[in-house]
Amino acid sequence: MRKRKMIINLLTIFPDIFDSYINESILARAQNKKLIKFNIINIRDFTNDKHHKVDDTPYSGGAGMVMKVEPIFNALKTLKKSKVKGQRSKVILLSAKGKIFTQCDAKRLSKYDELSFVCGRYEGVDERIKKFVDEEISIGEYVLTGGELPALTISDAVIRLIPGVIAKESLEEESFSKNSIPSALNPKPYLEYPQYTKPEIFEYKEKGKKKTLRVPKVLLSGDHKKIKEWREKSSK
Repeated sequence: MRKRKMIINLLTIFPDIFDSYINESILARAQNKKLIKFNIINIRDFTNDKHHKVDDTPYSGGAGMVMKVEPIFNALKTLKKSKVKGQRSKVILLSAKGKIFTQCDAKRLSKYDELSFVCGRYEGVDERIKKFVDEEISIGEYVLTGGELPALTISDAVIRLIPGVIAKESLEEESFSKNSIPSALNPKPYLEYPQYTKPEIFEYKEKGKKKTLRVPKVLLSGDHKKIKEWREKSSK
């Protein structure tokens, strides 16, 4: 069991992006329970010029701007100074060039006491910042305008695995909870069985014709053995 709350540091040049998401639903409840704490860190506060410049043109030319190494380094240095002795921490750079994030990574990162996410922007971050981060992670093979959404995605996936955030029973049979690591016998990860709720019969019209969608009869049978078999068969 975790001895202290998890601290999540979000290093960004757009600090207001996070407010709505982290203060709603499960993430808000986790904060209220003092299981996690978010620190939103404005990288502009760590610049050395009066204009708070965080980007510049790339050497040898090219399109767009590149985020400077100095402000990010200064921000990480400040975090390092405040680190509690014995605390397990990771610094993660969000990048399209990084390792693809999986549920296995979520489980691994949920064991840490502190996670710091460096959210890049523009054409990317000065390559030298990699000397000061532990991992480079991507959430998929596509490009976003910044690292803020990936940071939220990873934070969400990690936080829900912290004991006390979500009921243990809810985690045991959800997608990727079983056989998460592909193997010869299980080439694909476990995907949860289909779920249904009221009404039992859903009626709708399509091209002027009345149609219905029904809940599978086995789920209405009350036969727990048959329901369990159906769920196992319907899982992927």
